Amino acid sequence: MNMITRSQSNDLIARLQEPRRTIQVVAGPRQVGKTTMVKQVLQQLTIPSRFFNADGVEPDDKDWIAARWDEVRALMHFNQYPEIVLVIDEVHKINNWSEQVKREWDADTFNDVNIKVVLLGSSRLLLKKGLTESLAGRFEMLSMTHWSFQEMQEAFGWDINKYVYFGGYPGSAPYINNEVRWRKYMRESIIAPAIEKDVLQTTYIYKPALMHQLFHLGCAYSGELLSYNKMLGLLQDAGNATTLVNYLEVLGESKLLTGLPKYVMDASRKYRTIPKLQVFNNALLTALTEGISFEKVFTDSQLWGRWVESAVGCYLLDKADELECDLFYWRENNEEVDFVLRRADKVLAIEVKSGKRQSNSGLSTFRQMYNPQHSLVVGGQALPLEDLFKGNIASLL
Repeated sequence: MNMITRSQSNDLIARLQEPRRTIQVVAGPRQVGKTTMVKQVLQQLTIPSRFFNADGVEPDDKDWIAARWDEVRALMHFNQYPEIVLVIDEVHKINNWSEQVKREWDADTFNDVNIKVVLLGSSRLLLKKGLTESLAGRFEMLSMTHWSFQEMQEAFGWDINKYVYFGGYPGSAPYINNEVRWRKYMRESIIAPAIEKDVLQTTYIYKPALMHQLFHLGCAYSGELLSYNKMLGLLQDAGNATTLVNYLEVLGESKLLTGLPKYVMDASRKYRTIPKLQVFNNALLTALTEGISFEKVFTDSQLWGRWVESAVGCYLLDKADELECDLFYWRENNEEVDFVLRRADKVLAIEVKSGKRQSNSGLSTFRQMYNPQHSLVVGGQALPLEDLFKGNIASLL
C-alpha cells in the first residue's frame, strides 16, 4: 500500500496555523483514516503537540479529560512553548465529554492559554449531540468522507471495476482476492461496530432488530426506489412508516445508508415521496447482497448497472457533504433522472447509462421542466465513470 495524504489534511494544517479561535472537530465514518490523517498533520507542523486516545478509558471517569489538559498546560509552561496542540481521539466515549471540554477550553480562553484543540470521534451522532448541546459557537467541523476511487487507485492500484464492486474501505483492500474472507472482514470489523456502537449505543432505538433488518434491506436495495409501505411488507415487526423514516435518518447521520428524496419544487412534498435507497459506500451493497461474486455481477449487464449507479450515488453523497449540496432523484411516470444535485439555486442533473435501462428520455424531460444549469450523462459512449470520479464536479455548481 502506498501512503495517502487525504485532502482534509491541508485544511487542518491551515486551521492549526491560524490564531486560536475554535476547536477543530474531525468526524467521519469508521476506518476512513481520521486518526492517521491527524497524526500526519502533527508530523508536518512545527507546533509541539500531544496526542491522547480515550478508547479504553472508563466512560464515567470525570477527571480524565481535565488531567490530560493539565498535563499539556504543564508541558507548555515548563518548555515555555508559545502554543501547543492537544488532540483527543475517541473523545465521545467519555460520558459528558462536551461539558468537560467546554470547561477546559473556556478556562484557557479566559487565561489566554494558547492551547489549540483537535477532537476526533468515530461516532458522528455522539459528536454532533455534544457539540450542539455544549460547544455551540466554539468549534469547526472537518468532515472526512469515504475513500475516493483516485485514493484507492493510488494506494492499491485498483481499476474502476474493483472500486465499483469493493467500494472505498482501505482496511478491506488486502482481502479482495478471497471474497469469503473479505465479506467476513466487512461484516465483523466495519458493519457490526458501526451498527452496534455508532448507532445502537448512541441513539435510543426502540426496536434494534428492526434497525438491523432495515439496514440489511436498504444495502441490498441500494440504487432502488422502495416505498415505506413496501418496506413494511418486507420487514418483520416493522411497526409503522414513521419508525422507518426515523431509523433511516439515523443511519444517514452515521454515513451508512440513506433514502434520497424525489426532486420537487415544493419542499414540503419531498418528505412524502418514495425514497431511493442509497449506501454511502458500495462495499456495504456488496457485503450484504447474498449469492453474488465479482465475476457474477460484472458479467451480468443488469446487475453491473445497479452497482455502477450505486457507486455514482456514493460519490455524489460524499460530494454533497463536501460542497454542502442536496442530493435527490427525479421520476415522473416512466421517465426518470438518476441523480439531481442542488446547491443554492444551481441544479445539476446526472443520468447514469447502465444495463438497467436501454433508453430513457427522462433527462430531456427534466431539462424542459426545470432548466438545470448543467446535465451530465455518465457511462456508455458519454462521460467515462473514471472521469466523473476524478473530475471537479464543483465547477458545475
